[in-house]
Amino acid sequence: MKTMDESDVGISCYISNLPGFRGILKQRYSDFIVNEVDLDENVVHLTSLEAPKEVCSEAKEVNVSDQLNTSYVTEIESFRSLAGNSDADKLKALIDKHNSGVDVSDEPIVLSPSSDKSHRTAIHNFFKERLKFLVTDTIDGVEDQSKCVRVRLNKGGNNGRGKYSRKRKDRDDKRYDSRGSDSWPEHLGKFLRFNLFKENKDTQEALNVIAKMLGVQPRSFGFAGTKDKRAVTTQRVTVFKQQASKLAALNRRLIGIKVGDFCHVKEGLLLGQLYGNRFTITLRGVSAESEDIIKASAVALGEHGFMNYFGLQRFGSSSVPTHLIGAALLRGEWKAAVSLILDPREGDKNAISTVREYYKESGDIDGTLRQLPRYLVAEKAILQCLKKHPGNYLQALKAIPRTLRMMYVHSYQSYLWNHAASMRVQKHGFDQVVLGDLVYSKEQHKEKETFVAECETVNDNNMDDYSNLDETSETDLPEEKNIPVKALNEEDLKSGTYTIDDVLLPLPGSRVIYPSNDIGEVYRDLAQKDGISLTETAHKIKEFSITNMTGAYRRVFQKPKDFEWELLSYTDGTIPLAETDFDVIAKSVKKSKVREEDSANGSEELRADSSAISVGDDMLPGKGCEEKSNSEAGMQTEKSQSGGNAESQMALKLSFTLPASCYATMAVRELLKTSTSVAFHKSLND
Repeated sequence: MKTMDESDVGISCYISNLPGFRGILKQRYSDFIVNEVDLDENVVHLTSLEAPKEVCSEAKEVNVSDQLNTSYVTEIESFRSLAGNSDADKLKALIDKHNSGVDVSDEPIVLSPSSDKSHRTAIHNFFKERLKFLVTDTIDGVEDQSKCVRVRLNKGGNNGRGKYSRKRKDRDDKRYDSRGSDSWPEHLGKFLRFNLFKENKDTQEALNVIAKMLGVQPRSFGFAGTKDKRAVTTQRVTVFKQQASKLAALNRRLIGIKVGDFCHVKEGLLLGQLYGNRFTITLRGVSAESEDIIKASAVALGEHGFMNYFGLQRFGSSSVPTHLIGAALLRGEWKAAVSLILDPREGDKNAISTVREYYKESGDIDGTLRQLPRYLVAEKAILQCLKKHPGNYLQALKAIPRTLRMMYVHSYQSYLWNHAASMRVQKHGFDQVVLGDLVYSKEQHKEKETFVAECETVNDNNMDDYSNLDETSETDLPEEKNIPVKALNEEDLKSGTYTIDDVLLPLPGSRVIYPSNDIGEVYRDLAQKDGISLTETAHKIKEFSITNMTGAYRRVFQKPKDFEWELLSYTDGTIPLAETDFDVIAKSVKKSKVREEDSANGSEELRADSSAISVGDDMLPGKGCEEKSNSEAGMQTEKSQSGGNAESQMALKLSFTLPASCYATMAVRELLKTSTSVAFHKSLND
């Protein structure tokens, strides 16, 4: 099977008739900058790494380091009378070892089995009241019906009574989560909100790193949407019951990640709680028959917009598009769907291809699992289930994380939408509305537009890396009831109330209507060719049925908001042409350092709040206070002349805001009139 082209998923039309031109997308990570836009349409920026002064009950919280040299003789003797000599001796040994400086954080002690719940409760209460630097939970004993109290060092700095810290039978040696602090001040919101800045990392990967450093579960974090991996991005994140000072201290250790702009709020963020994203995109190596073509194309994009297609990222990056798997699920072909996920495919790296071939030829599940990379989440889930339930392909598919397995069906809906959008333009153009077009009604209802939380994730290779898609599909099809949508009639056309910018097309579902013209038939005909009915289900599994989904609406044409552009010339391809949030902070710290050196007669010590930026290897790759500014590096506007002997090249820098459902790569496609695939743009660098 050949690698997927844009035309394979219905991406074929442009709005502008202007010729395209050459340009390289994402030559550097800083060529693709994304800043989240919140529901109030404020652009999210990282502006400070400093933790604000917090009136937290730090005195109430237990600082383990303050108790290193305390013997607790009285407490141990009291515990001896409660639990007996054997358990008291175990406790004394743990405390003595801890006081000697040995790291005992991963060396819990297990007390003697007890079937008396009141006795176990008394032990738990003893540690909560007398030895707060230790935490306890209950685990199964060796004998039936018996329970044991487990004791270990409190890593989280609280009393360990969180959701993930008590009575977790199957915790083994997992970290305690600090979500349940009883000493949290009443005047502070329970969620710490901060801005996450990252480079070349997807959102979940960055949060996993932070979670590990804090000793909390990744699920403690909330965010509105995932952001691109191959980019520099800033977004809002919330975490439950954490102090800003703890997160700010991580900046010294984080590589490619920074956190800042802390404040406490009452509610955590949920997926979909954003307006959209602000993009700053730099196309390098730009060339055309004339500079006027580039300028005219940029102006046209700002005035007329682009076809609002679902981008290639929606369909995966391998030769087996996700919509084909979705179609198999909708038909109820469970074994075929499993084969599409597991079988060898073009575009895989050699190591992955070898593993897939091995399983297809041998059927050895254990051997395949040992070789399979962790990021192939769907494949691992399927094989682990088939090992327990051989031949049960439906159950194996349900073992895939829900948001990931639903992505397949949503991908097929997007596939139908793209084809319908192309047919709408091919048959009726993009100049005016026609009879039967769908629009949000302006007569009886206030227009209500539902934006869909998407992520633009372009992988570095042609493998399907699903790790950063696991949180996106949940918000793809919002369950909106009574959306005011209507098909245009003759009176609407005569009134001139509606324009081409109002035209919508549905994502198939049980609560949407279809255009009452020939475009409505496009959905049914294309689905029928794939053996799928949009009105009847082929099986009883609701989650894999379009008739069980509500559906949604999406604008066919999208104009970028607050659109800006400029032509630049440069001679050094390694120099950034756009400032990131971190660059702005670093520049500010550098100025502050100069002022402090002047006032301190040559002192080179930085302020405490800026040390996280400038300490050696803690800086982001390729960033730092000593990096030359763009102007110093030779970046010039189109009116300037480049100096030196190096050959001057042209770049086009674009800045614009899009709703969360829109793909910036489709805006770039409208300019270049070329494929937006990673492979194509990599070839331009060769």
